Amino acid sequence: MARVRLNVAERREEMLRAAVEQIEIRGVSSVRIADVAQVLGVSNALVLYHFSTKEKLVAAAFAYAAEADLAHLRKLLARRTTALRRLRAAVRWYAPTGTAKGWRLWIEGWAASLREPALREVAGDLDQQWKTELAQVIEEGAAAGEFRCEDPRSAAWRLTALLDGMAVQTTSYAGPLSRTTMLRWTDEALARELGVDLADLTGAAVADASAEG
Repeated sequence: MARVRLNVAERREEMLRAAVEQIEIRGVSSVRIADVAQVLGVSNALVLYHFSTKEKLVAAAFAYAAEADLAHLRKLLARRTTALRRLRAAVRWYAPTGTAKGWRLWIEGWAASLREPALREVAGDLDQQWKTELAQVIEEGAAAGEFRCEDPRSAAWRLTALLDGMAVQTTSYAGPLSRTTMLRWTDEALARELGVDLADLTGAAVADASAEG
């Protein structure tokens, strides 16, 4: 069967999807241009034409995968409900017990960025976008009087640091923490940062789920 002819944007996206899959299978350090080319049935030269180096391909693949999660985070944070409910939904989704994809890819990227400047720049920018999105909703909720938080940006940093750390534990060490424990810690941390009672936080989520049902 003849191969379907793709335009430049479609070809790049196809290569990025293949690169993400190969990174997840082989790891950043072991994946090769040839692995991506072989999966797609194209030449190494064609992959290099679009990305010029393995380092640039890896950085672009990492950004491609992370942007999908960022898009979903923004969707959760844009829901028409209280800031408190949006924050809890987003934080629990982002936690390693949630449905966010790519934790293994993120951890691979963090490790590789120690040696690869291009990936370090991309990873740093994406990390800042996560924190900024959370901080903006925390600031919005505080301004509306839903809760108290004098420094939304610092709160976002602490929350993401906790979730990142738990992700390393569960991904790298075969899950020494139970799902129930991690979700409880996530709720406790969010309640602490926002100055609300844990019962109020979980009660709001239950009410929100009932309304949606």
